[in-house]
Amino acid sequence: MHRLRGVSVLAIVLIVVGVLLVLLFIGGLAAARRREVEGAGQYAEHVAAADSALEEARAADRGWDRDLLEDLVRRALAERRPGWRVDALHLVLVDDRPGVAEDRAHFVAEGGGNSAQVVVERSHEGSWSVAEVE
Repeated sequence: MHRLRGVSVLAIVLIVVGVLLVLLFIGGLAAARRREVEGAGQYAEHVAAADSALEEARAADRGWDRDLLEDLVRRALAERRPGWRVDALHLVLVDDRPGVAEDRAHFVAEGGGNSAQVVVERSHEGSWSVAEVE
């Protein structure tokens, strides 16, 4: 009877140890997943910031006047969306085609919980105009 009792205690100890190991494994997986999700969000923010900086650098390097482009975008929004306040204006894409003509810059304007995309383009003469407002 003593031996049966010993096996029973050993079995209980092994089961408890097994359950603890499974719980530790599941906790480790959950922690790793949480870090992965948080890291992915931070990674996306860093990529977006880098892309934006790259586009700004390309625009500046090509002699594009960022202030002139932003002013053009703000005037177009004031005309096409009267009363809408622009809180932030982001240059998101520079489409620099060979030569001066047909260059395009894409902006995203944010304000009041809404956003609008504005595309400006350069003519053969080198002047900028609004191509579209979405």
